[in-house]
Amino acid sequence: MEPIYKVVDLKKSFPAKSLGFFRSPGRMVPAVDGVSFEVYKGETFGIVGESGCGKTTLARLMLRLIEPTNGSIFYAGREITRLKPSEMKALRRKMQMIFQDPYDALNPKKNILEIIAEPLKVHGLARDGSLEEKVRQALTLVDLPNNEDFLSKMPDELSGGQRQRIGIARALIIGAEFIIGDEPVSMLDASVKAGIIALLTDLKQKKELTYIFITHEIGLAYHICDRIAVMYRGKIMEMGQAEAVIRQPLHPYTGLLMQAIPPLQPDSLWAKDLQKTGDAFSGGQLDQGCRFRTRCPRAGETCRQQEPALKEIQPGRFAACDHE
Repeated sequence: MEPIYKVVDLKKSFPAKSLGFFRSPGRMVPAVDGVSFEVYKGETFGIVGESGCGKTTLARLMLRLIEPTNGSIFYAGREITRLKPSEMKALRRKMQMIFQDPYDALNPKKNILEIIAEPLKVHGLARDGSLEEKVRQALTLVDLPNNEDFLSKMPDELSGGQRQRIGIARALIIGAEFIIGDEPVSMLDASVKAGIIALLTDLKQKKELTYIFITHEIGLAYHICDRIAVMYRGKIMEMGQAEAVIRQPLHPYTGLLMQAIPPLQPDSLWAKDLQKTGDAFSGGQLDQGCRFRTRCPRAGETCRQQEPALKEIQPGRFAACDHE
């Protein structure tokens, strides 16, 4: 089965000065460093990692909102890294993003009708005079009112959950079938978060959508994703079926993420385990060897000398660790 989406050796580096590191202003810091994976039609592919690991940069690269330093991106067998801006614009009807912050993602000067209708206008899909009706249908799809009063509301009159539903409606109104969710529920209350997750799950079935779901919550990824890729310092450390990755992690970093989930009854043993994990990467120089070795209980001399490649350890299970 051919993947609907694929990235190959994707890289993105930024000048150190632009990231706040002034001691080496000419140095380039890799935010995404040789990432490769495939996504199949109809699945939910999760990308998990702590803050600063490169998840959001990767999300923007995947839709070419920013340009990669190196690597290739394919959608439906077509290499989109080589497309002209006009060709990319046409493809964006199929590929859309749901952003993390539902407050900043909506134009505060436009009402709900204008916000959701904007993609129709940009892509020339509002010429038949049915613009408002299409907006009403999109609102119904995401379980929001579609009356005149609601259409005239401004973003600051809505709750966080309502704003995120508006973002989802805006992504789907032009017929998108491939959706990247960049931490789409991280800024919502627990009860609201559950409603958005239920909505996304329902829409996946109704509209036959394919998702890439980016999150720092590995438990949430386990709940909604078919497969998971675990990122650390710009690279994928482990990848495989969600059940297998969570239940039997192959990479020490995945185990660390699992330890970071507080148990229902915390005890002193859990606290001691967390104290052994060391410090996370803060953006300094990437040197030789495994980038996780300073936090890894399995680290040896080999880990200091060379960086392990992401390789298939078991059928469908990949890990960047020489101790597996």
